[in-house]
Amino acid sequence: MPEFNLLKPKEYCPFANLVDSNKVLCAYSSRYFKNMSLSYGDTKDSLYNRNNFLTSVGIDYRDLVCAKQVHGDNIRHIKEEDRGSGALSYDTAIPDTDAFLTDRKNVPLAVFTADCLSLFLYDALQPAIGLIHAGWRSTQKNITAKAIKLMQELFATNPASLYVGFGPAIRSCCYEVGLDTGNLFPQDIINRNNRYYLDLVKANKKQALDSGVKEANIFDPEICTSCRNDEFFSYRKEGKDCGRIMSVIMLKG
Repeated sequence: MPEFNLLKPKEYCPFANLVDSNKVLCAYSSRYFKNMSLSYGDTKDSLYNRNNFLTSVGIDYRDLVCAKQVHGDNIRHIKEEDRGSGALSYDTAIPDTDAFLTDRKNVPLAVFTADCLSLFLYDALQPAIGLIHAGWRSTQKNITAKAIKLMQELFATNPASLYVGFGPAIRSCCYEVGLDTGNLFPQDIINRNNRYYLDLVKANKKQALDSGVKEANIFDPEICTSCRNDEFFSYRKEGKDCGRIMSVIMLKG
């Protein structure tokens, strides 16, 4: 049995016991719930899998807002009319988007990953939330910093009071990249015997800190999807046809 207890949904939350579950729900799935994607891996049971996972968290899978993720830096301000986009069909997902922001209640945001990093953003004061899909390309385009800046503009978020949580992702122990990619992240590359490993989490954490987020408000489960491939999908380990986990966040009404 994976580490997550179905009877204790808060344990899925990257903010653990810090965040009031009466105000916000946030969670990430594991292989236990199988593939969450409607476009990658074996998708025949993906809607059932989504329903099974989200029911355990307290979210209606039919309300999900999903994107056609493209490893870019487009950020979408989600409104009430976006509810259900991509929930039941990939064709209806919001195109060319890798991050969502909203202050609407009962509108769950979702991203799908298999080594890429998901980031949960929560402003408890306004309140408002965000969810980011960050591979190396989006990270290099400063998607986390841009999302936090947009939260300031849209919701008057104070970065000093913003909570940031990381989902499972491939870590620097396993994320080998070529020199061309490594040169884009001079402060986030580890050189081991002339082989280059990217610290994707460190790069995004730095963007959050530089944006004014407090170190104490950043939460990292320290889960490597490659090391723990028995519990999480890993593109590097399994190839392009592997499934995807879901990260989801929602303000409660």
